[in-house]
Amino acid sequence: MRYILKVPVRLGLTMMSINIKARDRDGAEFVLQAATGKTVMETMRDAGLAVEALCGGCCSCATCHVYVDVDWLAVVGPRGNDEDELLRLSDYLDADRSRLGCQIKLGKQHEGLTVTLAPEE
Repeated sequence: MRYILKVPVRLGLTMMSINIKARDRDGAEFVLQAATGKTVMETMRDAGLAVEALCGGCCSCATCHVYVDVDWLAVVGPRGNDEDELLRLSDYLDADRSRLGCQIKLGKQHEGLTVTLAPEE
C-alpha cells in the first residue's frame, strides 16, 4: 500500500516543503510532506506514524530508529558519536543504514529521501 500524507507546513522565507518517503514496520509506504529544518522523526511523528520519540528528539532514547535507503547514505551523512553509541545497543542495528530520525535535519537536498522504521525493541 502507498499513502500520501500532508503534514501542515509553515511556508515562509526560512522554510520550504519537501517530500520524503517513509515505510512503516508493516511495509506500507507513505509520502510525507515535510518542512525543511524539521527532522525525520518530527515529520513521521506529526504524520501519525508509529514513532515513539520518547525523548522528544534529544538523542537519548533511540525510539526513532530508522534505516536510510542505501541510495541516500551519502546525502544523509554519518552518525554522530552519541547517536552511534545509542544505536550500538540496538538488537536491530544495521551498521551502514541505521540512523536516529531525530538526528536527520531535513533540507532541500533531502527531497525524495526514503527511510524505513526499524523494528521496535
